[in-house]
Amino acid sequence: MIRQAINWYPKHPRFNGKSILMAFNMANSMKRYSSYPFATIVLLTVMISPSINGQLSNFGNWFIYLGNQKISPRISIWNEVQYRNYNTLGDLEQLLIRSGLGYDLGEGKANILCGYGYIYSHPYSQKGLEERTDITEHRLWQQVISRQNFGPLAIQHRYRFEERFIGDNYRFRFRYFLGLNLPLNKPTMESKAVYLSLYNEIFIHSHGEIFDRDRIYGGIGYVFNRYLRMETAVMNQIYQSHFRPQFQIALFNNLPLFKS
Repeated sequence: MIRQAINWYPKHPRFNGKSILMAFNMANSMKRYSSYPFATIVLLTVMISPSINGQLSNFGNWFIYLGNQKISPRISIWNEVQYRNYNTLGDLEQLLIRSGLGYDLGEGKANILCGYGYIYSHPYSQKGLEERTDITEHRLWQQVISRQNFGPLAIQHRYRFEERFIGDNYRFRFRYFLGLNLPLNKPTMESKAVYLSLYNEIFIHSHGEIFDRDRIYGGIGYVFNRYLRMETAVMNQIYQSHFRPQFQIALFNNLPLFKS
């Protein structure tokens, strides 16, 4: 069914369903190794990395840390670092540091969060690979997250608003994120669970070209305990005229800073 859905998707030069199909194929094959969950994650990372090295000009690599620390039953501090490379490691594309303050509206209800982000970009110029530019962005952001559960399937909706200050320019952007987590060897997202992680996120400008980009993500994750988990995945980033796949390794830390 997944293969049929991807083949059905309109053939467009900006779309490449291979990354999503790769994630589903890996998820299906990894079920047989569910007795060795953490080894499975490491193996997946090793399997994908050589293919990245063979496509340095096309395949990027992101290392991501996402922290959400509760300081009271309803208030939390968000802290995030993303180190983005043009290739496997050492060719910096962008450094993103983001922090914020969140508030839970209640058990099982929405979470609201607002914060600040510092983004340093070091892109290649249009003249070629010999020249690069430096771009600094200061970003204010606000978001609302709601969650749903259907049996073992966990669904997340995120609505984010961004006020971006890049030099003397101001830009406003809206992002909608739909994420799915499905445990493969446990009934829920509990300790030692291996899970399939999928998401789609679309970025919309308030002026000029409305469509900014779309991110399609598929990967495998492992839950160490109720506070810590890791994912390794492939994300395809689709722009107006081209697309670019990214390999990602992400660590999620929800360790609270207060005693309940």
